[in-house]
Amino acid sequence: MDKTAYLEEIKTAFRVLHSCEADFMYTVPVKETFKGKVAWEGDVELFKLTGHPKTSFAYGWGFPKDSGKGWEITTVLELPPVDSPEMAVKASIAARAQQARN
Repeated sequence: MDKTAYLEEIKTAFRVLHSCEADFMYTVPVKETFKGKVAWEGDVELFKLTGHPKTSFAYGWGFPKDSGKGWEITTVLELPPVDSPEMAVKASIAARAQQARN
């Protein structure tokens, strides 16, 4: 994996989705379990945001697209109740479950 290109794709997602700039800070490994099984496991990237009206921090991560070109990117702003990489993953899982129900 080209980490630089990966991080640039996440930064682009913040520009497009949230109209702000994102500077990479560090990576946190996260393992989310549910009923004793792994629901999600991977690295979450923490970013410092510039130009967002409500927050200064956000989380992002991605997985290679099935086509092999580019990444499926997830971004989560650090807004209550999201205050950590783990909470960002939980919020993302909950949002996807809600979308699947609708």
